Amino acid sequence: MKQAGVMGHAQGRQESGSKMLFGFDPVLVAILGIMLVFGLIMVFSATWDVSWRLTGDPNALFRNQAKNLLLGLIPLIGASLFPLKWLRKLAVPIMGATILVLIAVLALTVGEETRRALLNGSVQPSEMAKLAIVIYLAVWMESKGDRLRSMDYGLLPLIGIIGIVAGLVLLQIDLSAFITICVVALGMFFVGGGRFWQFSALAAGGATFAFAIVRLTGKGWERWTEYINGLTDVENAHYHVLQSLQALYSGGIFGVGLGASRAKFGILPAPHTDSIFSIIGEELGLLGALVVILLFILLLRRGFRVATGCEERLGTLLASGIVFWIMVEAMINMAVLVGLIPFAGNALPFFSYGGSSLVTTMAGCGLLLNVSRMSSATEEARDTIASLGVSWRNGRRNISRLGSRQRARR
Repeated sequence: MKQAGVMGHAQGRQESGSKMLFGFDPVLVAILGIMLVFGLIMVFSATWDVSWRLTGDPNALFRNQAKNLLLGLIPLIGASLFPLKWLRKLAVPIMGATILVLIAVLALTVGEETRRALLNGSVQPSEMAKLAIVIYLAVWMESKGDRLRSMDYGLLPLIGIIGIVAGLVLLQIDLSAFITICVVALGMFFVGGGRFWQFSALAAGGATFAFAIVRLTGKGWERWTEYINGLTDVENAHYHVLQSLQALYSGGIFGVGLGASRAKFGILPAPHTDSIFSIIGEELGLLGALVVILLFILLLRRGFRVATGCEERLGTLLASGIVFWIMVEAMINMAVLVGLIPFAGNALPFFSYGGSSLVTTMAGCGLLLNVSRMSSATEEARDTIASLGVSWRNGRRNISRLGSRQRARR
């Protein structure tokens, strides 16, 4: 009887897996595919004027982005298929290599504008650092287990890890990447089982440190002042924000039409990178902007379904970290362009032009797809409640979103 029960369970899981796309979550695959294609279309629309002015060829930047997307398929497919247990051995070398590259970009380049990239601006180590910190922290937190809640084995080492990586990024004068790394680490620490008071102390300390950096740097304080002034009178906001709001306002509800943006003709700074969300709002209107936001919400929801459905702690931490990372990047980008937070330049995942951002994001999504293969509850997740419930069980934090069928079994 026991053997028959085991065989029936295995057969059930096999039938469930047959409904998936090569073992991956088909909904997650569809969301990622739509975002990559949508992003490439918008890069084509946003880059042809900039491309013509920079290279004399209106399609040069679009071709580069298409090549970046094809290149990104290699790490995406590779990361989605290799055994995740290998990360336990690769996490330290990956982090070590990332730290060396972060040091190299500071040592080998000269000038504030070129201090963030290598190889003529084609490689940005800060983008690599975001994925590396997710991988390293997932492996590190899994190895700590319940000891993550202690000061000596959890909180203090975490501060050291964040301090080294985020500090090197901050020296590149990349405040948005610094904030992303810190917020993602905090989110993973909370999911991993850190005490609430520890999480609160880290958040308060990080916010205080970030404000101190802003206050002590002339450029940072100028942007903070412009942000505060813009809250009282929008005409005093940062020039970039003003032009972004104007582009979004011009788009109205339905937009001026794909390719018909006026702001990208030298009016809106960085229309193909930091400001591409404003171009989407101008050309496709409020509806187009809402579609982009909806896609990120769907990715967030499905990503956490994958995380909560994974039976292994490493997979849960890894998937959560990747989702945190992408969502923080997206929220910072869009919030900056509408003046909700102080100005900070960063890419919109999947949509902004740039090889480092796109390839690294696709590599992270490959790991997310890999975790979806490990999930035993992917099919049952259709009944899952959308809201997140956080509880403590056996000294560890569990993010539970049980559907009616799952609750009935328990």
